[in-house]
Amino acid sequence: MAPDSTPPKGSRERRTDSGIEVRPVYGPADLEGWDPAERLGEPGRYPFTRGIRPDMYRGRLWTMRQYAGFGTATSTNERFKFLLGAGQTGLSCAFDLPTQMGYDSDHPRSEGEVGKVGVAIDSLEDMRLLLAGLPLDTVSTSMTINATAAILLLLYQLVAEENGVDGTLLNGTIQNDILKEYVARGTYIYPPRPSMRLVTDTFSYCAEHLPAWNTISISGYHIREAGSTAVQEIAFTIANGIAYVEAALAAGLEIDAFAPRLSFFWNAHNNLFEEVAKYRAARRMWAKIVTERFGAHDVKSTLLRFHTQTGGSTLTAQQPENNIVRVTLQALAAALGGTQSLHTNGFDEALGLPTQKAAKIALRTQQIVGYESGIADTVDPLAGSWFVESLTDEVEAAAWEYLERIDAMGGAVDAIEAQYMQQEIEQAAYAYAKAIDSGDKVVVGVNRFVDETEDPAEVFPIDEELQRSQVASVKGVRARRDQAGVDAALADVEAAARGTQNLLVPMKVALGRMATLGEVSDVLRSVFGEFRPGG
Repeated sequence: MAPDSTPPKGSRERRTDSGIEVRPVYGPADLEGWDPAERLGEPGRYPFTRGIRPDMYRGRLWTMRQYAGFGTATSTNERFKFLLGAGQTGLSCAFDLPTQMGYDSDHPRSEGEVGKVGVAIDSLEDMRLLLAGLPLDTVSTSMTINATAAILLLLYQLVAEENGVDGTLLNGTIQNDILKEYVARGTYIYPPRPSMRLVTDTFSYCAEHLPAWNTISISGYHIREAGSTAVQEIAFTIANGIAYVEAALAAGLEIDAFAPRLSFFWNAHNNLFEEVAKYRAARRMWAKIVTERFGAHDVKSTLLRFHTQTGGSTLTAQQPENNIVRVTLQALAAALGGTQSLHTNGFDEALGLPTQKAAKIALRTQQIVGYESGIADTVDPLAGSWFVESLTDEVEAAAWEYLERIDAMGGAVDAIEAQYMQQEIEQAAYAYAKAIDSGDKVVVGVNRFVDETEDPAEVFPIDEELQRSQVASVKGVRARRDQAGVDAALADVEAAARGTQNLLVPMKVALGRMATLGEVSDVLRSVFGEFRPGG
């Protein structure tokens, strides 16, 4: 007699954050007709569901790359050295909003924002201070920068060259993912199509001058932070990835010349199993797309290599110490899903920039997960789970449906210009907020288990003198430089923007002559214009 499968009285329907129904029990029938060779395979082999390397973390752990950046270049340099001394294995830099938007610190629009959410970088002088004393020939550096990504990369290269480090030795990543800025984040400068030229010019420049550098980190992180579901995160991000590949091919690059340097950047939220399924599905999808759609032959082109950051939007200002537990769950999801590098958020980041204490706890969280939990002892520990394999299939199927709709619209750029992705994310964000307000979605300390007597947490101090000193610094740079040389170099940048020359070549000359980030950005504004949503 078959066991009674009637749900227990009082049980209710359960769904993942993407709306996928979760059944009470999973078994062999849920994988009926399932072809392990097609869907699963061996680790390190196509379609890479189980990981991009045969040994994964048995060979070495993921890179522990804690995000840092605040105030001045000097203060961020000190935090970098603190984190390296605490056992961090890679650097990751945040930039303030003026730097992200192509404004110098003394621009009127920079007022009140200098050094607030990242480090202020106006010129080569600031980059020298940011990187002072760091082993650029051995350390891997990630820079979360998009509209001005080419400028920051060139400044990094210039400092390395001044220190005798050849470009072939530089290793790191620039985010350089401008499409998701139009979808979710808003730190764009130019319209999408000239922005795509900057991206592909960077691909081409790095292939020749910085061959080990990851030229783009195609980011789902900010799409998720804007309120998307897990399925939307991978679907919209992969759609953007397809657009970058198509733009590079249209610019004359060969798929296997640039695809091995593409990387991705995912979010990690609290629904452990859906997050693991998301990473596994995304890896499988990208391998199929690059192989079947674009005809790549180099196996490195088909590998979805990715960085993960725990979910900033999941952190609560209420009972902030609870965020340590949330971050631990999210770090587990990233590691179980096969991430190549990981940033764990500080528990106090819902209140402000992470304090040094919070930054150390966040790093220790990664180290405990990596060295004490045992999950690194075997490759893809959840492989073969009826639940995980079924959920991986369902996440993938739902993501393909989105990709088919976007393809029918003409691709990611057309979908963005039609506001399709933005509207889908807005609807998902609204539904999530509504579920919290109604109590259907429990957030501990916010709508359940509230503590009205908790003590206020320590908050990272903001130095009000910072903007004045940074403004004085950039004005000093302009006063000391060879202005005629700068003007000539900026004229060359403008000529390149109006023509077809690779933009990074004259930009590097201008930056080396102490042109500022804002000045280079303004030259490109004069040619490309600025993007206005709905305009």
